[in-house]
Amino acid sequence: MLAAESEKKMRTLEMKSWAAEAQLLLLLLLVLRAAEPALGSQRRYTPDWPSVDSRPLPDWFDKAKFGVFVHWGVFSVPAWGSEWFWWHWKGQGLPQYQRFMSDNYPPGFSYADFGPQFTARFFDPDDWADLFQAAGAKYVVLTTKHHEGFTNWPSPVSWNWNSKDVGPHRDLVGELGTAVRKRNIRYGLYHSLLEWFHPLYLLDKKNGFKTQYFVTAKTMPELYDLVNRYKPDLIWSDGDWESPDTYWNSTGFLSWLYNDSPVKDEVVVNDRWGYNCSCHHGGYYNCEDKFQPSSLPDHKWEMCTSIDKQSWGYRRTMSISDTASESEIISELVQTVSLGGNYLLNIGPTKDGLIAPIFQERLLAVGKWLSVNGEAIYASEPWRAQLEKNASVWYTSEGSAVYATFLNWPQNGVLSLKSPQTTPTTQITMLGIQKDLKWSTDPHDGLLIYLPQLPPSALPVEFAWTIKMTGVE
Repeated sequence: MLAAESEKKMRTLEMKSWAAEAQLLLLLLLVLRAAEPALGSQRRYTPDWPSVDSRPLPDWFDKAKFGVFVHWGVFSVPAWGSEWFWWHWKGQGLPQYQRFMSDNYPPGFSYADFGPQFTARFFDPDDWADLFQAAGAKYVVLTTKHHEGFTNWPSPVSWNWNSKDVGPHRDLVGELGTAVRKRNIRYGLYHSLLEWFHPLYLLDKKNGFKTQYFVTAKTMPELYDLVNRYKPDLIWSDGDWESPDTYWNSTGFLSWLYNDSPVKDEVVVNDRWGYNCSCHHGGYYNCEDKFQPSSLPDHKWEMCTSIDKQSWGYRRTMSISDTASESEIISELVQTVSLGGNYLLNIGPTKDGLIAPIFQERLLAVGKWLSVNGEAIYASEPWRAQLEKNASVWYTSEGSAVYATFLNWPQNGVLSLKSPQTTPTTQITMLGIQKDLKWSTDPHDGLLIYLPQLPPSALPVEFAWTIKMTGVE
């Protein structure tokens, strides 16, 4: 009888234990169900454009607004014509390039012979990063490999044609990445899918891109290596124009990047993943070099442009008339951000790793302007009106503030704006000047803002002044 009672008690205890475990399990399921929205970032993307394109763009990129592009490679050695030197010389056989070589180099000199002369002898990544920080850049994009195929890091599939084996004998990608990240600047990596003269690429090209020898042996191993080794915030893809994304296995790579890579939650990519992708697929859109839409696009975009209007890489024959002026650069930045874009401004360092003083001057001018007017740029959003028609005035907004940046100072000292509607709480200031500005309204001219009567030297900036308005509609 005692044994029966003991067994009954044991069963009761077991049932209570099971009940407690079931309650705990139910509670755990409820907690997980409640946490599902927070786990949204763990959604799996499939290797197709509808899925990959549906990934939200990490918000750091839209907030950044301004970045610096760096084109640097073996093309910086001849430093003549453009970074497409090898193609113009050997691919197209242009007479002026043939003549340049015969005038300046011995017979039989090959493009590979330029490699050892790419020394980066004076490259100081901290100096570069200090300059980029002073320029107000929130991200920096470095060429890891241009169409010539030379890699600026010790790529395991680019034997004797990389910066560790030849030339600098340094990991240029790694060194610059360490320096910019110390300054809380995001780090992007430019990478060319194609290589003009790689035998496997030429074989695939001959086969109508029905084979993928080059993709399997070179492109994909390098992309995975770059991501795992340097954990970039941005991948700036290029070299896509000769073949479709299916040849490059682009969606396969991007689904891995978004699902399983070490940067899956933060990484941003552009739209150059095959000749059918530009302005249609990927992360944000470049569409084309120096792209400038005429109205507000419905997709995040970036304008990439170069201080040297003739080239992305360094040119020894560059003249001052070939470069964009400070006012041109700042005007483009203002217009780009008003239309919802980011502005990526390029420089080409020398083979020694020096940044020409003219490039430094231009970057520092942008930084000086942003130190006063950055409030209207960083983290801003397009306003309901992007510009004043028939006037060089561009709008942005952030929270309840509306910013109007005007590129031409009105002769009568009165700025006329027709888009903003004033309210009883309207306040108007100029960035860089403490006190409020006087204003009135006119049935024909709209909002009239009386600008400060100061000599040019006393104004906060030399061009592109910004009006801040609160309490307007």
